[in-house]
Amino acid sequence: MKDKNLLNIGFGNTVVAERVVAIVSPNSAPMKRMKDEARDEKHLVDATHGRRTRSIIIMDSNHIVLSAIQAETISQRFELIRKSDD
Repeated sequence: MKDKNLLNIGFGNTVVAERVVAIVSPNSAPMKRMKDEARDEKHLVDATHGRRTRSIIIMDSNHIVLSAIQAETISQRFELIRKSDD
């Protein structure tokens, strides 16, 4: 069985990279609505440690993960993991 690659989303938090569907900025109205819906449905994971949300990670399990790290930074980390798998 292949090792699962963990994606560092900041402050000691990780997610399984293969389960990530999208990494997006939280600033648009649709993203704010999606975050609120996930909170209402109990599918929201807040990994910001009380800091400002700078990215939203959408998982294949229908969970939404909030991170205090910029979406661009997490995307770069994600690409490094993908390239190391090749």
